Amino acid sequence: MDLSRKSNRSEAKRLLLLAILAGQTMLKNGAETYRAEDTIERICKSRYGIKYADAFATPTGIFASLEFEGEIITYLIRVKSTKIDLNKINLVNEFSREFVNSNMSVDDGLTKLRRINKIDNYNVLIRSLFGSLACAFFSLLFGGTIKDFISSYLVSLVVLLSVNKIDKYKMTFFINNFIGAALASILSIISIKIGIGKNMDTIIIASIMSLVPGVAITNAMRDTISGDFVSGLSRGMEAIFSALAIAFGVGVVLNIYFKGLI
Repeated sequence: MDLSRKSNRSEAKRLLLLAILAGQTMLKNGAETYRAEDTIERICKSRYGIKYADAFATPTGIFASLEFEGEIITYLIRVKSTKIDLNKINLVNEFSREFVNSNMSVDDGLTKLRRINKIDNYNVLIRSLFGSLACAFFSLLFGGTIKDFISSYLVSLVVLLSVNKIDKYKMTFFINNFIGAALASILSIISIKIGIGKNMDTIIIASIMSLVPGVAITNAMRDTISGDFVSGLSRGMEAIFSALAIAFGVGVVLNIYFKGLI
């Protein structure tokens, strides 16, 4: 193998690495699998005359390969944790378009992609304050009073702060949602007992809205409609188990309450 061909092969491998890191960033921040696959394929086909590139993504991993001068180069990368950050998804989308439509080098692309990954989210306090405000407005949507609005805000704030604290211990999403829903129910009952709130059911429903797996449900439907049945089923099961955890958390507390133990 001459030095020129060896150098070109190395650049092709780095291009595939860049593409798969872009896909990983998208999946880790809540993007649909078909969007990650499309981004990987477009980046791979944008350089060195590569005609064949394929990607297979699931919510927990990505397989990607390309053909360079008759040789198949393949990478596998795991996606171990996910969160919701639409800003990073948008930035990777913009980056992929810029990379494909310009002469940006692979090294510059890797640098820019790492810079995107280092962007900080809003801090926990800001997310909790505005997340709880959104939950509080759901109480009005469900026919609650101003007292229910205030109670929902306070309960949701404590729940969000607590769930973010629990996240640091790397527990599963099922445990997080169960604890969050149980805590929301307990605090809602307390708010009724001390006279802050008026309608317990409205406060509970509004307070657990931050735990509802809306993005998982949406992505499951979009992946299924796009023909990605494995990813659609996987995300659908995630949404179902998240909903079950919330239901169990609320149900256990209410069952104890109505038996007169609280």
